[in-house]
Amino acid sequence: MKIIEGNVITQESKIAIIVPRFNTFINQNLLTGAIDTLIRIGKVPHKNINIIKVPGSYEIPIIANIISNSQNYHGIIALGTIIKGETIHFENISTEVSSKLSEISIKTNIPIALGILMTENIEQAISRSGTKLGNRGSEAALSILEMINIIKIIQKS
Repeated sequence: MKIIEGNVITQESKIAIIVPRFNTFINQNLLTGAIDTLIRIGKVPHKNINIIKVPGSYEIPIIANIISNSQNYHGIIALGTIIKGETIHFENISTEVSSKLSEISIKTNIPIALGILMTENIEQAISRSGTKLGNRGSEAALSILEMINIIKIIQKS
């Protein structure tokens, strides 16, 4: 029996982080967590991390698609915050963004870590962006580091 597991150190990898300007306070916490994890735990050099700022979470998939198709990156981290309002807009955006990112990742074989908070209210978003319940940006960074390494192992064997 062979078990394939990836570690989180990937010094040569190039990683793109897509983050919206909307909900800046929360998204900045997610971004800080992701960058810290990539550099401190993954040993990814600063020069191998590119941050792309977009207007909102809905715009993330098109940029992820362009980045994936370029084949210039080993992984993508999608960060953002979608907070439920009083309309169905929240459900539509959340479903569409996560579905499209999954499709892009599968189509291009470039892993995309979903670090987008989809919360009922601002308090939940704050809690998941580095206060009470950890930092979803950091978790997404750990996920992308491991996925990059798993893909490398599979491609070599």
